[in-house]
Amino acid sequence: MHKRMGEAVARVARKVNDTVENKTDSLDLANCKLMNFPVGIYKAMRSVTEGIHRISLANNELKSITSRFVTTFSQLTELNLAGNYLHRLPEEITSLLHLRAIDLSRNRFRRFPEPLATVPALETIDLEENEIAEVPTDKLASMALLRSLNLRANPVGPEVRLLVRPLVPFELLLSPEEPIPKA
Repeated sequence: MHKRMGEAVARVARKVNDTVENKTDSLDLANCKLMNFPVGIYKAMRSVTEGIHRISLANNELKSITSRFVTTFSQLTELNLAGNYLHRLPEEITSLLHLRAIDLSRNRFRRFPEPLATVPALETIDLEENEIAEVPTDKLASMALLRSLNLRANPVGPEVRLLVRPLVPFELLLSPEEPIPKA
């Protein structure tokens, strides 16, 4: 077990070092078995955080994202948090003024993460395979740049199904309704 943990830590360190040394605009820490965002990464990346535009933390074991993460990587345009155990986002997510796409599919959200409704540049929100029943349709309708909202495989209520163009100017992806069983 310790050997596997050591290998995982080494893999994360290599990926961070590659990003820093090559001054790339993305950090890919997908599939690293992370339970939280390692604090040491903030220090290791401090010289390049402003240049990071894309981060993938997909398929880890994250239960939360901290406000420090959001404020440190303030220039993000894409954030992939798919396949974790998230159920809420920090309020500071609203400070990501350049964020265009966020993938929160396969997490544990029971409610639509409302802070997303005030992220000004957001174009794509993927919330497929969560546990979302209610969606703040009024707030979504006011999101000027939103182009796509994926709510497939969520137990959304019937009011969300009534959202049709031109009421909402974005593509709304929903699972087909289950047929009503005959008695």
